[in-house]
Amino acid sequence: MLGAVVSGSARHSGSGRGELLAGSLSPGAGAYPGVAAGVRTGRMLTSRTFLKRTRAGAVMKVVREHYLREDIACGAAACEQCGQQPGEPRLEAQPSGAASSLCPAPHYLLPDTNVLLHQIDILEDPVITNVIVLQTVLQEVRKRSAPVYKRIRDVIANPEKHFYSFTNEHHRETYIEQEQGETSNDRNDKAIRVATKWYDEHLKKINNEETIQVILLTNDRNNKEKAVEEGLTAYTCEEYIKSLIANPDLVDRLACVSDEGKEIESGRIIFSEHLPLSKLQQGIKSGIYFQGTFRANRDNYLEATVWVHGDAEENKEIIIQGLKNLNRAVHEDLVAVELLAKDQWVAPSSVVLQDEGQNEDDDENEEEKENTLKSSVNKNMLRPSGRVVGIIKRNWRPFCGMLSKSQIKEARRHLFTPADRRIPRIRIETRQASTLEGQRIIVAIDGWPRNSRYPNGHFVKNLGTAGDKETETEVLLLEHDVPHQPFSQAVLSFLPKMPWSITEEDMKFREDLRYLCVCSVDPPGCTDIDDALHCRELENGNLEVGVHIADVSHFIRPGNALDQESAKRGTTVYLCEKRIDMVPELLSSNLCSLRSNVDRFAFSCIWEMNHNADILKTRFTKSVINSKASLTYAEAQMRIDSASMKDDITTSLRGLNKLAKILKKRRIDNGALTLSSPEVRFHIDSETHDPIDLQTKELKETNSMVEEFMLLANISVAKKIHEEFSEYALLRKHPAPPPSNYDILVKAAKSKNLEIKTDSAKALADTLDKAESPEFPYLNTLLRILATRCMMQAVYFCSGMDNDFHHYGLASPIYTHFTSPIRRYADIIVHRLLAVAINTDSTYPELTDKHKLADLCVNLNYRHKMAQYAQRASVAFHTQLFFKNKGVVNEEAYILFVRKNAIVVLIPKYGLEGTVFFEEKDKPKPNLSYNDEVPSLTVGNTTFYTFDKVKVNIMLDASNIQHQKIRMALVEPKILGSDIPNQTTELSTNSEPEEKKKKLKK
Repeated sequence: MLGAVVSGSARHSGSGRGELLAGSLSPGAGAYPGVAAGVRTGRMLTSRTFLKRTRAGAVMKVVREHYLREDIACGAAACEQCGQQPGEPRLEAQPSGAASSLCPAPHYLLPDTNVLLHQIDILEDPVITNVIVLQTVLQEVRKRSAPVYKRIRDVIANPEKHFYSFTNEHHRETYIEQEQGETSNDRNDKAIRVATKWYDEHLKKINNEETIQVILLTNDRNNKEKAVEEGLTAYTCEEYIKSLIANPDLVDRLACVSDEGKEIESGRIIFSEHLPLSKLQQGIKSGIYFQGTFRANRDNYLEATVWVHGDAEENKEIIIQGLKNLNRAVHEDLVAVELLAKDQWVAPSSVVLQDEGQNEDDDENEEEKENTLKSSVNKNMLRPSGRVVGIIKRNWRPFCGMLSKSQIKEARRHLFTPADRRIPRIRIETRQASTLEGQRIIVAIDGWPRNSRYPNGHFVKNLGTAGDKETETEVLLLEHDVPHQPFSQAVLSFLPKMPWSITEEDMKFREDLRYLCVCSVDPPGCTDIDDALHCRELENGNLEVGVHIADVSHFIRPGNALDQESAKRGTTVYLCEKRIDMVPELLSSNLCSLRSNVDRFAFSCIWEMNHNADILKTRFTKSVINSKASLTYAEAQMRIDSASMKDDITTSLRGLNKLAKILKKRRIDNGALTLSSPEVRFHIDSETHDPIDLQTKELKETNSMVEEFMLLANISVAKKIHEEFSEYALLRKHPAPPPSNYDILVKAAKSKNLEIKTDSAKALADTLDKAESPEFPYLNTLLRILATRCMMQAVYFCSGMDNDFHHYGLASPIYTHFTSPIRRYADIIVHRLLAVAINTDSTYPELTDKHKLADLCVNLNYRHKMAQYAQRASVAFHTQLFFKNKGVVNEEAYILFVRKNAIVVLIPKYGLEGTVFFEEKDKPKPNLSYNDEVPSLTVGNTTFYTFDKVKVNIMLDASNIQHQKIRMALVEPKILGSDIPNQTTELSTNSEPEEKKKKLKK
């Protein structure tokens, strides 16, 4: 039998995009009304002719051919006349779905486009089975929502769901032409009804005990009325779901497509109307409005920024302040903004404001908070400000959080509080509020009416009990969009068959380096060993140094399912007690891992150096190595420091360490930055798996030794691949920060009578080196931590799409990532480029397509950023677990930032950072005076400056399970006056840093 899916073809008498001038049907003796056709053994050809104007102004004729067939199967298992293929996904002979009070007889469901788009959460539920998905519907969904399209394809591929994709657009009896004057939407609605009617009549011919009905699900009133007139069974999605009496909980998952009936009773208008897309596009084109990405402020729910899209010189940030100006935009939405007059411009607020979920009518409280934002603003701090006038594209996703149960007895409407502070609360309807209280749940937004303080949404899924370690880990992975499902069988099928061994064929293009004294140096417990090193003296007196990197690209070939999954994941994500691998464990911890005393494939970068670390020769080769030792940083350091150890491994390590010190000094002399960030290590109880100790990580010389040679290998490979592929090299750059980023660092240093120069990386590095205080040794570390917060994010890019290659932090003109292919997909691409450059592998089309490489870089940058945030969220959660049973802990802290009503402190012992508030709800307000120039905050008779040492009591406040707080009470200095509230700091379990807090990532 011929395949079920047939695509149309097009013949052009010219090429290029153009303007449609006219259309006409080709003459022909077609058997189908109004369509030109030629029938060939069960097929029929229809064609349409169009006149189109090209960009150059010429008129061309376009003929589009469309094949219709009679042999496309209906998908029903009981249908003998369609002749189903063995193993083909099919609809059950006796549908076993949930019992419906509206339709007790066996039935299949056929949803229209809008039901599929908006009710995908319902369709994914195990209760909903035996669904016909029309090609008409799938094509429209693909155009309108890529995420929903992927989800429905996954459901269709699941044999337990019995979803069947019917190619109605190529079936002779279900294809219809668009009539003159008919809209595409009306034509598609008609096509759906025609296919439903065909199924109804077709299924009557099946010799079953009971005829299977087909129910059309549509929320379109006109479509439903026409369907009923035509004798079809049609219900709205809500009617059908409510009829499933055995599954009342399913009603909670219904998306609120219409705002009707869900708007608040008062009917008052809070927000201005969003302008239609056509007006927004005209306004953007004429310069009246600006298009950009809406980024909500985590610390202040009444403030956001919009990053305006455009040419580099036009890129700017517009501040949005106040509920009405925010106008229902949600974090990461693509919005249109109108710039306010200059006399209405505002300054970025230093006030910390959280939405406590006040009443809808509490306008006075809202206005009071907005006035607080505008008080005591320095005119020099005013920035371009605006208001959101329309939404170009929503970027809504399912949100994790908790239900804030209504105080009204038997109420069905409740507020959902997302875990991410940047997302507004969401109103949902549910009958299971008592069950969901105290649980982590997922909710999706459906809409946001003008007269509602909050958006409307629906319940999607219960993740588990809040505070439970597994549940909280699932939340942080979902919130940071980390792909973490088990690898599919399709992916695993491309792994090598075990037992695996090296063959003679493998050795043809490899150098045998198993005789070298190679060793690896990694953190304790590391199983995914990417890199190993060696150093030996040559006969001519020079040194040979090798960096040997796991040859992952040998096992992951371009374009297969394993490669696609690795590219999608982009990076391995390291949590405190869990690792989310980029590649399956067989590769990450076994066949690719450069473990000791086993033969492994490697990609080697080998230099000949003199004793002053000058590179005399560089070569790259695919190799086989056998590591002689897998050491930790501490073990390697112990060998280097030991006077008694003189074996080959220790000699190699000492040679490497000596050269690394020279390389590091040379880098720093050239202007490379040495920055700082407090990193912590947890000691985990082997039985309870709870953290029992928390310490900042201690870095040894061997950490620096390994880092220096990884940097050198990355730079050497970057030069090589750019020489060979000037347009297609995948590189990594670190942009220089704009001068304004350094304001906070310069002011903080000035408050301690120190000068920090920021006109170049070298000037910054030199002045940081000199910025020391004998009586305050920790000051230099604090300055470097602050300098780290001023940095831009390092990013991947394609060399053919950018002119600026410079890496600011490393002071290197070119850089890439080559040394960690087990955990970074960028390194796999770099390995492939290098392999082609040295003639040990062949290229493929995507590798030399700069536009596809640029698209890949976008995903890699996103995945790396989210992995960083997920890791920090994991640290925050485990920090809370650590303090859970500690009671009150008294520790020294330093002030990192000063806000209008708070100070941000760092506790060096724990690497713990948090905001200490000086105002609390329902407590008397203390006398606060904020000075932005110094910067400083005076509370009562005490003034706080950046870098001041304070003492705090630390304890965990778990009264709010979702946003647990590390409560801090100021011990020293003491603030006189009884009106000072208890000071608190919060560590959210999914705390993502602000843009300005991003760490420099080499």
